[in-house]
Amino acid sequence: MNRDQHILNIHLARAQPSATYRMMDRVAVRRASGTKVISLSAGEPDFDTPAHIREAAIEAIRAGHTRYTQVAGMRALREAVAAKFRNENGLEVGWQDTIVCSGGKQVIYNALAVTLNEGDEVIVPAPYWVSYPEMVQLCGARPVIVTCGSESGFKLTPQALADAIGSRTRWVILNSPSNPTGAVYTRDELAALAEVLLAHPHVQVLSDDIYEHLIFDGAVFHTIAQVEPRLMSRTLTMNGVSKAYAMTGWRIGFGTGPRWLLDAMEKLQGQQTSGASSISQHAALAALTGPQQFIGETCSVFEQRRDLMVRLLNETPGLSCPTPGGAFYAFVSCEELIGRTTAAGTKLNTDDDVAGALLDEANVAVVQGSAFGLAPYIRIAYALDDDALIDACRAIKRFCHSL
Repeated sequence: MNRDQHILNIHLARAQPSATYRMMDRVAVRRASGTKVISLSAGEPDFDTPAHIREAAIEAIRAGHTRYTQVAGMRALREAVAAKFRNENGLEVGWQDTIVCSGGKQVIYNALAVTLNEGDEVIVPAPYWVSYPEMVQLCGARPVIVTCGSESGFKLTPQALADAIGSRTRWVILNSPSNPTGAVYTRDELAALAEVLLAHPHVQVLSDDIYEHLIFDGAVFHTIAQVEPRLMSRTLTMNGVSKAYAMTGWRIGFGTGPRWLLDAMEKLQGQQTSGASSISQHAALAALTGPQQFIGETCSVFEQRRDLMVRLLNETPGLSCPTPGGAFYAFVSCEELIGRTTAAGTKLNTDDDVAGALLDEANVAVVQGSAFGLAPYIRIAYALDDDALIDACRAIKRFCHSL
């Protein structure tokens, strides 16, 4: 072995960097060179954090709340989190049944890290958020990818779930509304999945509800532990303030689940990051306990943007865009573009090629669907103002016409 070669953890060595952050890095490089790029790749709202939340953070600094908090979060915030789960989701939990972490991503990772061993399996419906399978394999376990195509609305069916469960299955991950598809599970769909899970008591459920408040067409949000209370003892319900309150950079996620799991997660976090930022926790407390009209107002804006994007993308030759039920993503089939050649001479053999060519030749950044486990698609985040979205769609349309 070359003495300059460093030895990495074998699970980390096998991991792939986040495709979304990789695209964001490419955008940053192009912008640094003076190129104007419209980025539809970042999964974050474009609105400012509401003023009363920002003011609460400033007041926390002035009041000297700048020291460590308890590892699992300060009591006042955990009480607010528990109240949120009770009032909005019908989950009868107390503050001791909660944990606060540095972002929703840490909630998920910690839960997997404290429960998975070599040879364990986690069912991951595809399309999936890019980090799910990587987190699983970083913990030494194996992601079992279950393809959920357009014919099922990009959602896991009871039969597909039943077929995927084995003796080493430890978790199934559910994400509704979904990143990247915007698919939303109905109450009946969750109840049907719950029936399967009740027959397999060794399987735990990780419900990623981070886009809960971004749901369209008058639909009602449901989470699986609410639909089937008998699953509460083995369900981790994850949420946070990032998407609902435009607080992605504040890095506050939270969850509720069985005490044995939360205790283990807290133990890990105590040796890892300790408590989340005290200032961010005070801001999150203001978000959960303060005025809530921001949520409805921004959801309405996103629904209007959704309608705009679906119309414009379906008018673009070679693209097909189903109507998402929530979140702020369009998962767009680019199958008809595969095999074509761009004006610059690039052969589009994969959706990765399509995403790369759109950036290089149209100055529009999207993320390839294969990064989310289903090709050939592109994920488009419509978290920009209408003018920017229209300009992006015009550039995409010109690109497709030129093929």
